Amino acid sequence: MEKLKIGIVGSKFAAMLHAESYKRCSSVHMHSTAAIDNLEEFADRYQIPNRYSDYREMFEKEDLDLVSVCVPNYLHRDVVIAAAEADKKAIICEKPLATSVEDGQEMVKICRDRQVKFMYAEDWIFAPALIRAKEIIEEGGIGDILYVKAKETHNGSHSVFAQQKKYCGGGSMIHLGIHPIGCLPWLTGQDITHVMGMITEGADKNLLHKHYTGEDWAASLVIFENGMRGFVEGNYITCGGMDDTVEIYGTEGNIHIDLTKGSPLTVYSRSGFEYAIEKADFTHGWTCPAVDEFMSLGYVNEITHFVDCVQQDKQPQMGTRGEDGIKALKVTFAIYESAEKGRLIEVS
Repeated sequence: MEKLKIGIVGSKFAAMLHAESYKRCSSVHMHSTAAIDNLEEFADRYQIPNRYSDYREMFEKEDLDLVSVCVPNYLHRDVVIAAAEADKKAIICEKPLATSVEDGQEMVKICRDRQVKFMYAEDWIFAPALIRAKEIIEEGGIGDILYVKAKETHNGSHSVFAQQKKYCGGGSMIHLGIHPIGCLPWLTGQDITHVMGMITEGADKNLLHKHYTGEDWAASLVIFENGMRGFVEGNYITCGGMDDTVEIYGTEGNIHIDLTKGSPLTVYSRSGFEYAIEKADFTHGWTCPAVDEFMSLGYVNEITHFVDCVQQDKQPQMGTRGEDGIKALKVTFAIYESAEKGRLIEVS
């Protein structure tokens, strides 16, 4: 089978996650990349031959089978629509899908109208620990689910695009909490129908990051369509490295999952070493270094699934379609509305 020609738009953190995962997929060739900065360094690192400062030029000149959209949130709409209108076969868009529900709906419609396969990159759905948890749930191992609790937290982003609401669409909820929001319906088989949110409000009203215009802490109680309860959180005030956890409580048992700090390695180092886990400030003393974050957080399985969808002309699984990205946005913005109005909000 001929290798798929991959195009990557972007050159920073998200692009690196995609490129590292593509490296492990023997049926693809990272053919082209486009970025306005860090282009040569990124392309050299992953031996990508065709390089562009303008993604529109890349779409015009290169016959690409699959495009990874790994740019700041506010650019997702423009890049996805440009790729669709250039008749690319398939597109992967990083989370969140867009900075508004309306933009997300436009992206999905244009891709559908032009028969472009449009996939939403929610990596938690492909995390091996969560896949195993779902198997146990479906087997009846913890009975009927009563309550789920999930969070992604760390000590803040270095990217100005994540720090500013006009670029990100919000703050820690849309940037971090979007993971549990997108994952829990897949894990439980139930959509979120109502939310009761609370957030800091940006700038001086933030707990810690006063120069962020979006919130640095956000949480919400949620209600699922079958009446099950849940809790989701995203914050930028957590020191000590990224902290991603999921808890599931059932009538016959419970499951606790640590996606980021559940390493089988324990290391004591006086001098420190290069890397332990994402967002950790230092590595001296006792640490639990990640063994393979690309696998444990789902990125490798995610890219493998999307590549298979293109090669086999299959539809992406629940939670990873463009429409699922819109659902996650609707829940997120309902949380923001709830926090503003101080009451329970139904997700439209």
